[in-house]
Amino acid sequence: MIDEQTINRVLSTGLAGGADFAEIFVEDVERSGVNLDDGRVENLSSSRDRGAGIRVISGETTGFAHTADLSEDRLLAAAKAAADAAKAEGGGARTIEIESGPTASSDAQVDPATVDKARKVALVRRADEVARAYNDAITQVSARQGDNRRRILVANSDGVFATDDQTRTNFAVTCVAKGDSGLQTGYESIGHAIGFELFDRYDVDQLATNAAERAMTKLEARPAPSGTHVVVIGPGSGGVLFHEACGHGLEADLVRKGASAFADRVGQQVASPLVTLIDDGTMAGEWGHYAVDDEGQPAARNVLIEKGVLVDYMWDGNRARQDGRRSSGNGRRQSYRHLPMVRMTNTYLAPGDQTPDEIIAGVDNGVYVAKLGGGQVNTASGDFVFGMTEAYLIEDGKITAPLREGQLIGNGPKVLQQIDAVGNDFEMGPPGTCGKDGQGVPVGDGVPTLRVTEMTIGGTAA
Repeated sequence: MIDEQTINRVLSTGLAGGADFAEIFVEDVERSGVNLDDGRVENLSSSRDRGAGIRVISGETTGFAHTADLSEDRLLAAAKAAADAAKAEGGGARTIEIESGPTASSDAQVDPATVDKARKVALVRRADEVARAYNDAITQVSARQGDNRRRILVANSDGVFATDDQTRTNFAVTCVAKGDSGLQTGYESIGHAIGFELFDRYDVDQLATNAAERAMTKLEARPAPSGTHVVVIGPGSGGVLFHEACGHGLEADLVRKGASAFADRVGQQVASPLVTLIDDGTMAGEWGHYAVDDEGQPAARNVLIEKGVLVDYMWDGNRARQDGRRSSGNGRRQSYRHLPMVRMTNTYLAPGDQTPDEIIAGVDNGVYVAKLGGGQVNTASGDFVFGMTEAYLIEDGKITAPLREGQLIGNGPKVLQQIDAVGNDFEMGPPGTCGKDGQGVPVGDGVPTLRVTEMTIGGTAA
């Protein structure tokens, strides 16, 4: 996107005041999407955004500037502004030798940009038709198809030069059913870091049917119980629990700030021996996959907790440099307008050796959470609250009556210690967007079936 001579001049300008480090991050993103609501296509969009962010670090001070104009004059001006902001002392010029580094091409077999918009519209219309045909009680359907292609270039004064080409495609259906208990909602979504071949792997009819069936099931659901219960979390979407309840606490920037319940605990037993937690940006096709992170470092498979013992944190380049170690490939940013920070990729609990049936059979009375929704966590204490979007009672070792939506309440470090069973049925959950300090990035998470001996359910049952 920018020639190497220009890159050299930009980095040299950033370092001219005596700074320790300079970096240029260039991004070109194409997006498209179609939204259908209540039988009408409400939005058919496409956009393109490109620009560059220049980062200059001097000691503990970071200067940052960005520009949507990729001409050399504007890039040099941004580099000077970033250098001035870093308040570097000293002077002189430093010549940067950039060598070709990692490059990656898109994993997409079918570039979504080559697909006719009419075909995309047909997909959301088909989802609407199938969901409404499922039952007359389905009163409202919304569906969305989206895709984006993101190309990046990263170069810095350490000699890094890397590029990546990332394509992501997703689809989601929401259904509302009306009955004696009021309105109930069912939701289904899929998304992968691949192209339009996503729809060769997944059947839109089945996705719409799943969403409609969930909404209908909730019409017959009981109020969720309140109080402390044994909780079994199903495979896939339960991964968000680990993402929020302990994943953020294992990000090195929060650890360094003392805002993590896992600070200074490397080498300690922080979880049940059944728990091995991994963050893996190399998982091809998963939502959080990439070849290189937004600092030009190769994606990696990082074991964070192994058999209950805290092994390491996740690191970006800046925090790694401050601690005299290497980045773990977890430096990410929302766009060229943002500074990179430590972020998760695909975070998951490794499978165990029990079957789901064995795990459920060991519960006399409890709650089975098939799908978790959004939540929030205090990273310093580990306290969290999550919505249960699909849950059932467990009675005498069997899954029985469906429950209305309630809340799952607990403490991340405590829950890790209370996991007493892990299944062999690992699945990745639906695509997600992780928010942190005002930035959102695509992430994946997953779990097998697991059992927690004690968690608090916030329901409405007496």
